[in-house]
Amino acid sequence: MTKDTSTLRLGPLPRTEFVKLAIAVPVDVKASLDRYADLHSQLHGEKVDATALIPHMLAAFIERDRGFKSLTSKNLKPNRPVP
Repeated sequence: MTKDTSTLRLGPLPRTEFVKLAIAVPVDVKASLDRYADLHSQLHGEKVDATALIPHMLAAFIERDRGFKSLTSKNLKPNRPVP
């Protein structure tokens, strides 16, 4: 059986430093995240749970957000003060 990694956007997870955040997601989103984690584990041969995928999914989303890139390149300031 060959592994087709082209069917998921996330490849193998890199090792990196993290900051812990607590979030709440709808039940259906959690179920989808768990299913994604199962498929990711099967494709890459390394067990991973949904919580390990979320930071990488968010990073991929932000990286591909054209509006965010456009506004960032214009050096717009955030609406809230940065500590």
